[in-house]
Amino acid sequence: MTNQASSIISTLPAQEYNRRIRAWTMYDWANSAFATTILAAVLPVYYSQVAGSTLPSAATATAYWSAGLSLSLLISAIISPILGTISDVMGGKKRFLSFFISIGILATGLLVLVESGDWLFASVLFVFARIAFTAANVFYDALLPHVAKTEDQDRVSTRGYAMGYLGGGLLLAINIVMIQFLPGTLGPRLSFLSVALWWGLFSIPIFLRIPEPPSLIANLDAYRNRVSRTRAIVKTSFDRLRGTFKDLQQYRDLFRFLIAFLIYNDGIGTIIGVAAIYGAELGFGSVELILALLLVQFVGIPFSLIFGRLPTTKDKRRSFFLAFIIFNLSVLPIAGIIANQTLPADSIGSLPAPYRTSETFAGEGSYSITDPHLLFSGDWERSSFSSPGQDVLENSASSQGGSRLTLPFNGQEAEVTFRMGPDGGIWSVEIDNIMVLDEETRQPLEIDSYQSTVRFGVAETFSAEQPGEHVLTLINSGKANTSSAGTMVSFSQIRILPPTRGSNLMLILGLLIVIEIIGLGISALLAGPVFSHVIGFINTKRSILLTLAAFAMISIWGFFLNSVVEFWFLAWMIAVVLGGSQALSRSLYSSMTPAAKSGEFFGMFGVMEKFSAILGPLIFAAAVVTFGSSRPAILSLVAFFILGSFLLSKVDVAEGRRVAREQNEALLEA
Repeated sequence: MTNQASSIISTLPAQEYNRRIRAWTMYDWANSAFATTILAAVLPVYYSQVAGSTLPSAATATAYWSAGLSLSLLISAIISPILGTISDVMGGKKRFLSFFISIGILATGLLVLVESGDWLFASVLFVFARIAFTAANVFYDALLPHVAKTEDQDRVSTRGYAMGYLGGGLLLAINIVMIQFLPGTLGPRLSFLSVALWWGLFSIPIFLRIPEPPSLIANLDAYRNRVSRTRAIVKTSFDRLRGTFKDLQQYRDLFRFLIAFLIYNDGIGTIIGVAAIYGAELGFGSVELILALLLVQFVGIPFSLIFGRLPTTKDKRRSFFLAFIIFNLSVLPIAGIIANQTLPADSIGSLPAPYRTSETFAGEGSYSITDPHLLFSGDWERSSFSSPGQDVLENSASSQGGSRLTLPFNGQEAEVTFRMGPDGGIWSVEIDNIMVLDEETRQPLEIDSYQSTVRFGVAETFSAEQPGEHVLTLINSGKANTSSAGTMVSFSQIRILPPTRGSNLMLILGLLIVIEIIGLGISALLAGPVFSHVIGFINTKRSILLTLAAFAMISIWGFFLNSVVEFWFLAWMIAVVLGGSQALSRSLYSSMTPAAKSGEFFGMFGVMEKFSAILGPLIFAAAVVTFGSSRPAILSLVAFFILGSFLLSKVDVAEGRRVAREQNEALLEA
């Protein structure tokens, strides 16, 4: 690499060079808290259950959340290449980075003020925070060729992802504890504030240690005789951007990689985005799903670092690392399937037999108000104020109360769906003629269905001590909320939930640890005699192709899995390749990008990431609608990895890097 950025980096003392790398990777630690807590784990649920609690239904809240997400991604996709190009021209990558970090921190921190019904306020803050998060990443990524030598970019990029996994995972774990132990909405709201503080505090090193890269136009004064400085910057930026699109033929391999990245990143992003929903559809518990998310966060740390070492010819442990990765990708599916077939069902989370319906007891399934299993006492009427396509049964009790709705059922858990509104009253629950108790107060549980606005589809779940035949009774107490004189209770559906999967997570985790220990030993034995002969074949592109082959296997396995042990083994397998696929894609792209136009090109890289976040889920949703299940949709993702791998295999990386060097020198001489 003979460009100016490389020359400056190569003259740095080793100590200063390493300090800059540490400062750059620390930003991954800083901003990943936003990705885990705000984007993935906490805010989506809080938005639906709290901020959107006054919306007509949970589905409406989900739709508004999705609309905000799509809007933020669309705006980000439009502005990313434009801002990136301007930063190249005026030399303001760090200034833009600081601006968007500030916006993101402010918007995220203000989420602490969001309470029940504040869905519009939450939506506005989220859109600003999401745009800022995405835009800041453009300038952060664009600093990579100005921070690391070409031969170090794979290692540095994967180190950044490893730091992100660790930082985001640690704060998410802290936030989960806060949510569990702090009362009411205080835990989630303080979690949002903690993300803002974390993001701001750990962003400081990148501004202290890394200098501003030089601008593409070293002296803008020449423009001032004709146009203002601002117009010169904007005009030059758009001229450069138009020129890049006009001369795509010059960057043929770079843009071939971008198309391949768009396709295979569609598949990767969709797998990550739907994993929790898919697990919930299969009946896995929330604890199992959250811990699986944390598993991916922390297991991804060492494997991200390992993938960063694979293409580095100076590392003598490459053969061992390759052996260890191949061991995991080969053994995890086999071991998971064997465990599912041989271990006790209540230890590995296999699905028990469904609860059967009899003439007198309702088995597993959903029961509307017209079902003959439902028994009524008191004056119940169909509501004229119903959710679209769903009948609601109402009872307005006297002050003494006592109207009942009874369902004899075969199972353990029953989910009751009801309406809240300004006429809502208070109702209680009995199972087998025994009052259900509040878990905290140990007093008879009372459900208050009063709310100033109408909301359909609110659900509560009640559980018997043991599975079997039980009687669920819903009772209108005749009491009114202090805010309303209403005593109306309204029900639309009772669902008898499938049997709870029993799993021993410590046993499953122990099996994974044993497999990893065995893998370390086998990899040490095979590294020299077997893998030393093939390691020379491994470079950055082929390392990415290895991860895509693994994701294709994950999609196929995901189609068949039906137990917690398989889900956790699958999550471990995702953790093995996720960080490597993302980080090496970033570094490979960086190596084929002219350093003087890194902002512009990483802006386009960001566009591809945004489109992959939009197209993949849409295709997945279409497959779900077509087949009526998420299983075929998961399997359909194999096509993304096959096509993406094919296009990536056609990328001539050496030619792409040569073009980048020549274009960079021409730009700096212009």
